[in-house]
Amino acid sequence: MYKKFFGLRENPFNVNPDPRYLFTTPHTEEALSCLTYGIQTRKGFVLLTGEVGTGKTTLINKLLEWLRGRGFSTAFIFNSRLSEDQFFEFMMADFGIPGDPRSKSKVLIHLNQWLLERYRTGETAVLIVDEAQNLSSAVLEEIRLLTNLETYTEKLLQIVLSGQPELEEKLKKPDLRQLRQRITLRAKTHPLSREETGGYVTSRLRIAGADGSPVFTPDAIECIHRYSKGIPRVVNLLCEHALISAFADQRRPVDGGVIDSVAAEFDLKNPEPPVSKTARVVAENPRLVEAIEGIVALMDRLRRTEE
Repeated sequence: MYKKFFGLRENPFNVNPDPRYLFTTPHTEEALSCLTYGIQTRKGFVLLTGEVGTGKTTLINKLLEWLRGRGFSTAFIFNSRLSEDQFFEFMMADFGIPGDPRSKSKVLIHLNQWLLERYRTGETAVLIVDEAQNLSSAVLEEIRLLTNLETYTEKLLQIVLSGQPELEEKLKKPDLRQLRQRITLRAKTHPLSREETGGYVTSRLRIAGADGSPVFTPDAIECIHRYSKGIPRVVNLLCEHALISAFADQRRPVDGGVIDSVAAEFDLKNPEPPVSKTARVVAENPRLVEAIEGIVALMDRLRRTEE
C-alpha cells in the first residue's frame, strides 16, 4: 500500500530470502567464495554458520541460483526435522532419483549409480541442508556416511551444511567427531556494520525501484542499526513497519522518530548501551585486566618504597 507513495515497484523489505536482494559485504563475498570453491574442487563437506537472521538462507538461495545456472544437480533440504527415512526420501525426490524409499540399501545403490553417471559426464551433485542444527545425531551420521560414495580420487557428492552456531556446538559431541573431521571448509555470516546497514537499506530500495530520492534520513539509518544490531532480518522488520507508519502519516522521508516508535512496538527500545573500543578489548581479554592490575599493584609498592 505504500509502494506508490515511496516510488517503489515492489516491497523492498520482504522477509523472504530472495537471492536478488543479497547484499554483498566482504563477509558475504568470502562466505560465497568459500562455498563455491569447496563445491567446484569437490572438497566433500562445507559448513556455513551464522546467528539467526544474518542471511544464511538468502546466501544459500544465491548459491543454488549459481549452481543451477551452471548445470549442477542439486537437492535442497530446508526442513531439517526429519527422521532418517524421511531424510533419504526427501533427498532422492529432490535429486529426481526414482527408487523405493522404504529400502535403504536400494536407495544407496540407486544413489551411487546416479552419482557415478553424473561424475562420468563431468557433472557435480550437491546436497544442501539448511537449519542443520535441528538434525539428530543419527541423521548427521547418515549424512557423513554419504561421503563414502566416492572414486579413488574424488567425492561423488558435495554436501553443504548450514545452521546456527548451535550446529558447531553439536558437531563437538564425541559421537560426531568423524563428521567434524571431514569438514574441510567453514564459512560464516555476520551482522552488518553501521556503514553496511546503510548500504543494505539503500541497496534493497534500489532493487525495489527507488529513484534515488531519500526514503530514510541519516538519523533513521542510525536508529535502524542501533535497534537491529546489524541483523538483516531485524533491519527488514524495522524498515517495513516504518514505511507503513510513515505512509499512514504521509511522512517522507522516514526519520528517526518513526524508527523509535516502531522499535517500541517490537520491544527493541532498550538496546545494549554502546561499548567503547577500550571496554570491548578489556572484556574480551580478561588476562589483560589481570596484567594491568598487577602493574598497578607493582607501581603502588614501588611508590610506597620510595616514600
